[in-house]
Amino acid sequence: MTNDQFGLSTLGQVLVPVTDIERSTAFYRDRLGIPFLFSYPGIAFFDADGVRLYLAQPESPDFGGRATLYFRVADIHGAVATLEERGVAFTERPHVVHRDPTYELWMAFTTDPDGNNIGLMCEVPTAA
Repeated sequence: MTNDQFGLSTLGQVLVPVTDIERSTAFYRDRLGIPFLFSYPGIAFFDADGVRLYLAQPESPDFGGRATLYFRVADIHGAVATLEERGVAFTERPHVVHRDPTYELWMAFTTDPDGNNIGLMCEVPTAA
């Protein structure tokens, strides 16, 4: 492979910085319903459809800050209603953020216990 051919494409893991691993594990597992994989002291891993979410208390300031995770859903209104039933509060209700001739892109936003942003996104085909 030459340098011109190489390019990053597939995400394997995403670090989500947290301050309380037990609280965050419960949120991602029980409220968001993301499949829990395994944990070690201070860290937890989840399977977000083949991309591993890695929750951890950052070991250095370089890994602090906020993450923004965007999850695809088939029915944004239904997903929001289900998550609200689990106690998830939304900062932004479902709304259209982009429109083109073939689809509308809808989004809604919430946060995890540490203020990391969680976006739901849904591409809705436009009527022909």
